[in-house]
Amino acid sequence: MAHIFAFWESRAFYDSFMARSHDRLAASQFGTYKDQQVKLFEYRFDVKTGFEPRFTDSDLVRVALCRVHEERVEHFTLMQEKVWNPAMAGSPGMIRGMFAEAPEHEFMILSMWRSAAEHGKYRTERVERLALRAQTEADIAALTGDIVELEPSWIV
Repeated sequence: MAHIFAFWESRAFYDSFMARSHDRLAASQFGTYKDQQVKLFEYRFDVKTGFEPRFTDSDLVRVALCRVHEERVEHFTLMQEKVWNPAMAGSPGMIRGMFAEAPEHEFMILSMWRSAAEHGKYRTERVERLALRAQTEADIAALTGDIVELEPSWIV
């Protein structure tokens, strides 16, 4: 499995690419992948510091995809800002991240870490305690995600 993250300067640049170049590139890659899923998220706020799509100082990315109950969206977003964001920002191995939103009450939390060992220090009982405090279980209808070890030769 591969995860590809693309960051666009603006929606206009993305729309222009889709209208002018996407189909040609997709046709040239036909048969090189299966079960592709694409989601477009809009940036909402940083996690820790000013997010920049630079992956050369990170060995690991944690991506969480959350579908949130409609009536809990405001609470979920507030808890990301007031509970999860400060906790992640306080973890020494966490470099930076972002919180983004898609239609249908879907959210992505992307965090960049120096290493798997540093990310491992953040997890376990600390995450459980934060989830209780933020009432995450009541907010989330579905949660998927992955821990992605970055391949330096794929970074462009």
